[in-house]
Amino acid sequence: MRRAYRFLLRPTVRQERALVEMVRDHCSLYNGALQERRDAYRHSSRTSVRYGDQSAQLREIRAFDPERQGRWSFSSQQATLRRLDRAFQAFFRRVKTGGTPGYPRFKGVGHFDTVTFPKDGDGCRWDSTPHDTRTRVRLQGVGHVRVHRHRPVKGRVKTVSVKREGRRWYVILACDEVPAEPLPPTGSRVGIDLGTVHFLTDSDGHHVANPGFLDQAAEELAAAQHHLATFPQRTRRRTKKHRAAARTVAKLHAKTRRRRLDHHHKQALALVRKHDAIGVERLNTAGMTKAPAPRPDPEQPGVFLANGAAAKAGLNRRILDAGWGQFLRILADKAESAGRRVIPVDARNTSRTCPPSIGGCGHVAKENRVTQAKFACVNCGLVANADHVGALNVNHRAGLVLCDGA
Repeated sequence: MRRAYRFLLRPTVRQERALVEMVRDHCSLYNGALQERRDAYRHSSRTSVRYGDQSAQLREIRAFDPERQGRWSFSSQQATLRRLDRAFQAFFRRVKTGGTPGYPRFKGVGHFDTVTFPKDGDGCRWDSTPHDTRTRVRLQGVGHVRVHRHRPVKGRVKTVSVKREGRRWYVILACDEVPAEPLPPTGSRVGIDLGTVHFLTDSDGHHVANPGFLDQAAEELAAAQHHLATFPQRTRRRTKKHRAAARTVAKLHAKTRRRRLDHHHKQALALVRKHDAIGVERLNTAGMTKAPAPRPDPEQPGVFLANGAAAKAGLNRRILDAGWGQFLRILADKAESAGRRVIPVDARNTSRTCPPSIGGCGHVAKENRVTQAKFACVNCGLVANADHVGALNVNHRAGLVLCDGA
């Protein structure tokens, strides 16, 4: 299996300055390569510049600018050029399929935060001081940076990435050949229904409350964003107070993101430990959180009718705060490592079907869902919690999938 490990870096003041310069120079390389591609295509010859052409120029660039580009790993610079090449490949793919093209854009220093080393030992070395009790990672041009390793790394380290988040620095290891750690079978199967009032409800009737981390930080975040809005949005040079205000907003968002991630890991681990098979809804969160289309008024050109955008925006915010997509990815990864099985099933009408597993008739109707929390079958009169009904139907459909597979 492939797994990623993420650890906090503890650089010294000098090392942090070098890390900032490394990210800055890789950002400059990315933007320069993008500019070259744009200029070549705008030329009358319509020349196409590819990754191989730009990679071949790296030696000359490093020799011409030894104080900046020449300091860093050659392989990491190639990885930055590949990143730009992937952006162009995705752009051309979207053009061919008729999607929104999204031409690659120049990166500001604050929006380029990751440098990748494609191979451990080439410009970087994980656990570079094995004789030391403290784990360190060696980065070319930076030195041996201390790592806060909070858990053991298993498997073979394949790539090493350095990422900046606010004022924090992280090292991310992509490892191959990570051994599985199967848990003993429990003989239990469960279905879960994800929601906004309850984060999840299982088919056994247990509810897990939605923490609403964004709502908890809403007041403090609103004050910080209001203070940031007092500064000009577009300026060539930010003042010290402007930068501090931006850091405060980023810090609050990062804290909310970490709390949500911790909650997802804990809930996924609890499910994996208790059940052999876990049925989940196959959700399209991107489509569910899409803004409603505008409704033009046919009688008044240029005027639009109410389309419920404000209410939909509130629902979208709660869905995104719950983080269903991230939770399902974490659950699938933990289940694979533990030898469990996650079974995605069709999410349509799970909360509108009278559940046969508790004596229901199986009748499907929109009217069965009386309110957000109440289910009442119009055919047989069964009354239950709507989220519990959804989880029961998910579990039932997962059982049918297991029977078909057997």
